[in-house]
Amino acid sequence: MTLQAIQDQPLVSVSGLSKSFDLSAPFLNRLIERKPKSFLRAVDGLDIDIPRGKTFSLVGESGCGKSTVAKLVVGLHRATGGAIRFDGTDLTDLRAADRGDFRRRIQMIFQDPMSSLNPRRRVGGIIAGPLRLQGLDNIDARVSEALDMVGLPRTFARRYPHELSGGQRQRVGIARAIALRPRFILADEIVSGLDVSSQAQVLNLLEELVREFGLTLAFISHDLSVVRRLCNRVLVLHHGEIVEEVETSALFDNPKADYTRSLLGAIPLPDPDQVWL
Repeated sequence: MTLQAIQDQPLVSVSGLSKSFDLSAPFLNRLIERKPKSFLRAVDGLDIDIPRGKTFSLVGESGCGKSTVAKLVVGLHRATGGAIRFDGTDLTDLRAADRGDFRRRIQMIFQDPMSSLNPRRRVGGIIAGPLRLQGLDNIDARVSEALDMVGLPRTFARRYPHELSGGQRQRVGIARAIALRPRFILADEIVSGLDVSSQAQVLNLLEELVREFGLTLAFISHDLSVVRRLCNRVLVLHHGEIVEEVETSALFDNPKADYTRSLLGAIPLPDPDQVWL
């Protein structure tokens, strides 16, 4: 296969992806009450291709399956059905022993930095943890470089998460992910808990990192105003199914699905007489 053919292939390809969660009562309770098993189908047969070097967004209201898809891709959940391919390799049934390299190349940034950062560890130790797990050397230098990349002073390596603002904690989460120099990052609602000023700073940072390192970014959000600024292409999810997938500009100019129109109608506007549609 030629280099151009490889570059034209999607970095991440999801086909027929499904995930169901068992909501059943414990076995003995079901036996006594004679109740059948109960399942929640969170993701239902998704097909997604994410191009290399692009910023791709999954949008939808809370509970639509966005975060479940992200956790399936990074391996935090196991798929009920379908396949997940990263750079041509099927990750769905990959053995744990073979996942190490892919964990380095695929990273996730979580919504709530306070709960995803160990409060008992200093910032330097938090960033260094994945580096040590991967057996990398020059840990201190890599931690300092990661702090530089996200615009935090190197002295912050000695601070604890509770000593930082919300925006600073989210930058630490980004530093932990970017320190491994991944090729693909999943950002799950990472600005939803921040004020407008901190949101803008984090979004600017993501844009700079995508340009500088040629990252492929999947940005998960329910806020279409943020998506409009950051992303090249948008996939709209509703009840675990795709209702629309288009270029970002087309989504705002000519939404096809009623559900997409309802999401657009929920965007707050500074002028009360202005409407999106």
